[in-house]
Amino acid sequence: MRLGVLMRDDPEEMNREIVQTVVNVLEHSLQERSRATVFLAGGSTPRPIYELLARDFGEKLPWERIRLFWGDERWVQPDDPLSNQRMARETLIARVPIPPRNLFPIPTDGAPEEAAARYDRLLREQFAEPAARPDLVLLGLGPEGHTASLFPQSPALSDKNRWATAVRVNAAPPQRLTVTLGFINRARHVFFLVAGEKKADIVRKILVEEPTVEECPASGVRPTEGELMWWLDAASTARLPRFFRPTGSERVST
Repeated sequence: MRLGVLMRDDPEEMNREIVQTVVNVLEHSLQERSRATVFLAGGSTPRPIYELLARDFGEKLPWERIRLFWGDERWVQPDDPLSNQRMARETLIARVPIPPRNLFPIPTDGAPEEAAARYDRLLREQFAEPAARPDLVLLGLGPEGHTASLFPQSPALSDKNRWATAVRVNAAPPQRLTVTLGFINRARHVFFLVAGEKKADIVRKILVEEPTVEECPASGVRPTEGELMWWLDAASTARLPRFFRPTGSERVST
């Protein structure tokens, strides 16, 4: 695994740099393969990034060759304000010329376990070949260390067989669907998008103290043959040591 940590004082500068790096990953992927695959994150932090991507690259990227998936979803209808799919559609998808056939949202109909099984089958169809790995997975970080919908002490953390699963979490709404660490760690690139003072303690815990996966699921994100990049704003780095360098890092920019 290649590890990088980038810390920026200016949130707008950081968002622009994230978008440009996402574009670089997509363009490089499309030079080597016929398609590029991105797993979208939910929450508030990615919202301005999706908006910038749509505004600055809506007409510049070959969206017919880009496929969008989701890393997790709340058990709500697609038009619900809490839906990760709805947020992505409003900020990105509705503003770029991407074909509907290239969208693979997590289903939220039927029973949760059955819907998760359907998404698991879909992922195995789309990434059947050993070389068919996700090009980019975008992740957020919760103040208690969750990422996607993988929360501390979740049985899903030890699931070695499934790529997508239904989970109950200590948050609203409690029913979620999420991809597993086993699938995330297949990716070529994983970006953590982290902002805000509320994340400062958990950022320190993960990057300095190296907690267990059970107490801090985000620490289990370690792409087997890929790159892990942490994008941190100034507020989220407030608890890091002054001269910080993460264990095992190959690349750190401040």
